[in-house]
Amino acid sequence: MAQNKIKNGLFLCLSIWGLFIGGCANQTDNAPLYNTVNVVENVVINEKSVPIFPKKAALTTDTAQHFALDLPKRCRVDWNNQSVVSVVPEEKVEVVRLDTGDALPDLKVSDFEFKNRSVKDTLDILLQDTDISIIEDLPTLEKITGVIAESSLSDAVDLITKLGHVYYSYDAEFGEIHLTSHGKWMIKMPKDETMIMAMLDAMRGADVHNLLVNWQDKTVVFEGDYQTEHEVAKIITDVAAKKYVLAWDIDVYRVYPKTDNPIIWMDMLPAFGEKNIRMSVPGVVGRALVVSPEINTKTLQEFMSRQSSVVLISQGTFAIPNGWQSRFDIGQCSKEDRLETDLIIGATGKYGDYGGYKKIDAKIVLSTSNGELTSFKVPSDVGDNYVFVGIPTHSFVTTPETLISPFAELVVFMSPRLISIVDANNNIKKMTPLYGDDLRDFLNQ
Repeated sequence: MAQNKIKNGLFLCLSIWGLFIGGCANQTDNAPLYNTVNVVENVVINEKSVPIFPKKAALTTDTAQHFALDLPKRCRVDWNNQSVVSVVPEEKVEVVRLDTGDALPDLKVSDFEFKNRSVKDTLDILLQDTDISIIEDLPTLEKITGVIAESSLSDAVDLITKLGHVYYSYDAEFGEIHLTSHGKWMIKMPKDETMIMAMLDAMRGADVHNLLVNWQDKTVVFEGDYQTEHEVAKIITDVAAKKYVLAWDIDVYRVYPKTDNPIIWMDMLPAFGEKNIRMSVPGVVGRALVVSPEINTKTLQEFMSRQSSVVLISQGTFAIPNGWQSRFDIGQCSKEDRLETDLIIGATGKYGDYGGYKKIDAKIVLSTSNGELTSFKVPSDVGDNYVFVGIPTHSFVTTPETLISPFAELVVFMSPRLISIVDANNNIKKMTPLYGDDLRDFLNQ
């Protein structure tokens, strides 16, 4: 009996062992099915799996966020057809306030005096004998004092709201005057696109960012308070008064030396001749060279390619009204997704008398999201170019180690342009470039 139990147990063990071996054989036969199995965050993924992604917040994607109709205009430079000085006819720039509502009733206002009152209280007293009510859509806190002589109701309301730096709209159906501290305007811009970009950049520089540009009908809509309206009016008046716009065309390069040595920039002197290197301006980082028109994007690249490999990182243009400031964001016009795309080139400048000479007096600032990298004060003649050298690419590296050569450099080429705004009655064609004797006569004026 015991022997039978032993035999039965042995048979059972052998049977189980056979099944185990058979199972192993089956797994071996089917092994290729499991060669592609991956485990990502405890989820098994193979070629038949449906990808599963984590839920993301409802935010605008980067590619949609960066969409802008003006980028094709900003991110292209036709170096073969660049004019150093051009002329555009003067055009009236009109600012129209939107959402003003209906016209006020044709009523007369007798002499009226008010002292240290809010705009709402003042209008309540002025209109107490009418069916018109005053509603504050947004708080208006400023106190006003003044006297109104006999006038129309619309003139009186205009004066009171302007004193309080607020805006009003009238709803005739309900007999309501609505007060708000914010307004909305449309600017009818000049037809020239460079002029439009100059004014847009000046407004952005004045912290006016909510700009809606219609490039088809050349209009810009913006919103803001009294201070915003004042800043925009100042820009428009300034452009009309100073008669000049400055523009810069830009190429940004990364250069890799072909040897384990930095680029020898002094070789520019024998390569181009001393007469073509006008000025050398040192900065906290790098150096600015003011050069003649003989040194342009083509000749500069030819010079750099003798000692290094040259990669174009970004290209573009920006403009400012004379005496204002603007900026060029490398990342907006970047050729490739590189370290330098965090770079911003800011400029303030004006054209005019500089110690008895006619100069473009500019300050160029190179900065990143971490702050200012370097800056240069660069006075130059019309027609001269700037070359910024000696700015290490490692200035943009954020990791402890990198594969980029320690001698790799950022090189910026900037070519200033002058746009003269003249009386439209002079019959000068739009954006007429000046050459030869015409250019010399213009510069000698």
